[in-house]
Amino acid sequence: MQIPVITVDAFTNLPFKGNPAAVCPLMHELSDDLYQKIAAEINLSETAFITRSNPSDNFTTGSRFKLRWFTPTNEVDLCGHATLASAAVLFRNHQNVSHTLVFETRSGDLAVIQQGEGYVMDFPLNPSTKQDANEFRDIIKTAVGNLPIQDVHLSSNTKKLLVRLSDSCDRSVLTHLTVDTVALQNSERSGRVAGLILTMKGSPDCQPGYDFYSRYFAPWNGIPEDPVTGSAHTVLGSYWSKELGKKKMLAYQCSKRGGELELEVRDDRRINIAGQTVTVLQGTITL
Repeated sequence: MQIPVITVDAFTNLPFKGNPAAVCPLMHELSDDLYQKIAAEINLSETAFITRSNPSDNFTTGSRFKLRWFTPTNEVDLCGHATLASAAVLFRNHQNVSHTLVFETRSGDLAVIQQGEGYVMDFPLNPSTKQDANEFRDIIKTAVGNLPIQDVHLSSNTKKLLVRLSDSCDRSVLTHLTVDTVALQNSERSGRVAGLILTMKGSPDCQPGYDFYSRYFAPWNGIPEDPVTGSAHTVLGSYWSKELGKKKMLAYQCSKRGGELELEVRDDRRINIAGQTVTVLQGTITL
């Protein structure tokens, strides 16, 4: 058996930046065990598997596809960068002629369209609720030490904990923060948290005008730090839209690779997440 695999850097227009995802377009579905083994072998934060919803369709003319995402250790319910990468593979590599691609996923139907040099994804919005910081004292202390924090929120739907650093902190504080992800995982074993978002207010008056910054850690899902995380921005978009009083925002995830996301909160249920991609590798898995 030969399986095509394309590695795409998402949320960037430069190779080796953004977040790399492996995309495997498949003519037939495989077993869950094989999906997981392939994802573990590729060892990126996510490997996406695309299959046809209608067996009579192909990757060039079809508009609906099934999409699943696997980390090196488990399947996940929602992944932004690997969805962006999957759309890029269909639109660019397979020259798909559809105006809109719809992916059937564990998070429902996710639509993607081309826009300029990039793509716009229609994602669910995941609001969070304010928390008592003392309830998450250990995980916060492990992540940020004695840095001042301004807010703590939890998205119970996604199990993402959002910790906002004080507005008195400079962006460099977040960028240069070193997080021991093994200690982080050990600090939270209740099952309430599956991902940690660290965020701070941006500098919209300075070019290019980022409204907020973030970093994301998910050792509970086998991802020590994710370079650029679309799913985290379904939580961040909801939070910062309310804090800033804005529907349209420009965000930057300041990991070592870094990546840029354009956000538009449409209502209290949906958010548009837009970004660019670069294809960096194409090959074949032989089994």
